[in-house]
Amino acid sequence: MANFAKSHAPRFSMDVYQNEYLPEGGREVNAIATVTATGGGTVGSAMTPVYPAGRGPSAAVALMVDCSGSMDYPPAKMHNARAATAAAIDTLRDGTHFAVIGGTHVANEVYPGGGRLAIADAGTREQAKQALRRLSAGGGTAIGTWLRLADRLLNPADVTIRHGILLTDGRNEHESPEDLGATLQACAGRFTCDARGVGTDWEVKEVTGIASALLGTADIVADPAGLTADFTQIMESAMGKEVADVSLRVWTPVGTTIRFVKQVAPTVEDLTARRTEAGPRAGDYPTGSWGDESRDYHLCLEVPAAGLGQEMLAARVSLVVPQADRSVQNLGAQGLVRAVWTDDMAASTSINPQVAHYTGQAELAQAIQQGLDLRKAGDFDGATAKLGRAVQLASASGNADTAKLLAKVVDVVDAATGTVRLKTKVAEADEMTLETRSTKTVRVKK
Repeated sequence: MANFAKSHAPRFSMDVYQNEYLPEGGREVNAIATVTATGGGTVGSAMTPVYPAGRGPSAAVALMVDCSGSMDYPPAKMHNARAATAAAIDTLRDGTHFAVIGGTHVANEVYPGGGRLAIADAGTREQAKQALRRLSAGGGTAIGTWLRLADRLLNPADVTIRHGILLTDGRNEHESPEDLGATLQACAGRFTCDARGVGTDWEVKEVTGIASALLGTADIVADPAGLTADFTQIMESAMGKEVADVSLRVWTPVGTTIRFVKQVAPTVEDLTARRTEAGPRAGDYPTGSWGDESRDYHLCLEVPAAGLGQEMLAARVSLVVPQADRSVQNLGAQGLVRAVWTDDMAASTSINPQVAHYTGQAELAQAIQQGLDLRKAGDFDGATAKLGRAVQLASASGNADTAKLLAKVVDVVDAATGTVRLKTKVAEADEMTLETRSTKTVRVKK
């Protein structure tokens, strides 16, 4: 559990955007909660940093490198994986606990070994890089065994942040989906994990599923030459995390039900099923580790019907983090979601711009995933309709990055109407990139 000194933590704030007005008989309330963390020890701002130079919150990191036989085809994959892991080790802050795991159909401790974590300094970094040079490819793929070893190494560490980085180039063929699912369930909430697929022979839903379950990021590195830059960026981001195990706590009054709670920026992530009860009419939704950053959450509530002129507090949203003594610390940020019944049609039918934008971004992610699934299944008419809708949504919301990825899979005739034609030939890397990055969103223009 996280335990941090208040002076070392970033300050959290929350802004709620909604149209609180409902027509007579109206019951659905939507709100966007923007959560921002600023002014922590590693932020490069005008504020005086809390941490000494090169120091930060205590952290433990496990680097999991695929060493299955396919990593030798082509040999550049293994070469670049070693180089990328070495670059990530160089990016570790002094004092960070770390380990390197070689993953095949079993998990091997590459460094330091003996069920321990090393402490990052000039000597241990060099030793770890020497150990990396001995890595060779051979064997199968059972990703759950890698994650379980990472969990065993990370969790005894008396640190604030626990983080994993996982690289794979293939499908999880030596383990059942049920076994991997059970592992992810066991590891959820114990450490966060960024997952990367290198090349084009891995399964997008496996890699994105790992990152989703462990509240990390997922991406494709189609060209192994891009691994070093990507791993360096991941580690820099991990070293910037300052508060772990942050939860969005949502309290609702009697009679109000929560339809869903979703993260909608920087990516779409449905948190609804991850709720844990937190006292009378309150539940916690995990958000993982935070540094200096901002994220948006969409709450959809169903309130009891009420008469015109009445108003109610539909939800109270706050941020909490568990402490070592099983209590929770409130991070001080709070937002209120209201419902007001009115006969003013203009007020009650107006859609809040933030809510409208993120509803569209969530639909965009879903349309891409459904379109690609239909394309793989041979339903080209269905795929054209879904991907055309995705082009329309990306264009309307200004999501230029996703629009560019879509244009590699479809020929865009008219973006405004979503008129497209499926390309007859699509590079596998382009299709996988679109699928992997389909949940990335753009912030609403305030």
